[in-house]
Amino acid sequence: MIPEPPFNDSETLARDPDCALAEQLERFVRAAGGAFSMSTERALRSDLAIYAEWCAERGERALPAEPGTVAAFVDDRAEVRAPATVRRYVTSIGIAHRALGLERTVTDPAVGLALKRMHRRKGRRQDQATGLTWPLRQRLLEATGDRLIDHRNRALLAVAYDALLRRTELVSLQAADLLEEMQGDGSLLVRRSKTDAEGKGETVWLAPDTVRLVHAWLGRAAIREGLLFRSVRKGGRVGERLNSGQVPRIFKAMAREAGLPETVEAGLSGHSARVGATQDMIAAGIGMPAILHAGRWKSAVMVNRYGEQLLARRSGAAQLARKQKRA
Repeated sequence: MIPEPPFNDSETLARDPDCALAEQLERFVRAAGGAFSMSTERALRSDLAIYAEWCAERGERALPAEPGTVAAFVDDRAEVRAPATVRRYVTSIGIAHRALGLERTVTDPAVGLALKRMHRRKGRRQDQATGLTWPLRQRLLEATGDRLIDHRNRALLAVAYDALLRRTELVSLQAADLLEEMQGDGSLLVRRSKTDAEGKGETVWLAPDTVRLVHAWLGRAAIREGLLFRSVRKGGRVGERLNSGQVPRIFKAMAREAGLPETVEAGLSGHSARVGATQDMIAAGIGMPAILHAGRWKSAVMVNRYGEQLLARRSGAAQLARKQKRA
């Protein structure tokens, strides 16, 4: 027996389930009182809109859904979307159902089997973003000019590389988070991150050349407090908050200015500086504990994934081939 929705909206569900899906989600997000990040809220709304539209086109009830409906949605989306995207859809559908006390919908074996079918057919491997390694970082920095936006882009890229920051972390930095040290280097307070949702805060290090680029940007933009990185409007005027979605666009624009191939530009993402710095540390022989600390990881899973090609060259097979003088 399906329990009554906790938000007392059963009449709306019966009358218009697709409309109720949006209403219930909004109520759930408001009731959560900021427990979700803004990016998570956006993903929830986007994913559930896709799911609700799919259900409406097929005359299926979106909320509460039968497990078979969610399984059919997985099978259909697996044909046109990456496995990671489909898994995110299921997570969002699960959140919406948990808000109604309907946990069993997405934990039903039918949904799990649909995901297994997808993984057997398409695998679980995700595309890897192009790493902004040191040579690529330097090419992008050197190709920029002297406009206000160039100063911002140089500082943003340099900070992203040194601190291994995610794009949401970059755009949330405050000018007061930068502390310059006596030697010319600096420390940066990351107040909140994907792995620190409660905002305990973590301190990361910046090299002297990066600190100089940040000061050049702050000086040209006349920023003394508030957000560190901001939008730059036409005419060279400083705008407000920089949207996290702009970070990969900035990297791609810098790649175009540097005359890099379209394949390189296409592979750049908001994580590229994080990936590239990790690859450079592996190539430099830096130990795993120091890499984990720099990237604020709790396990080596992502480090191994970012550096899989470099690490393969250190495998037992590679070492054996070198000892046999075959490599």
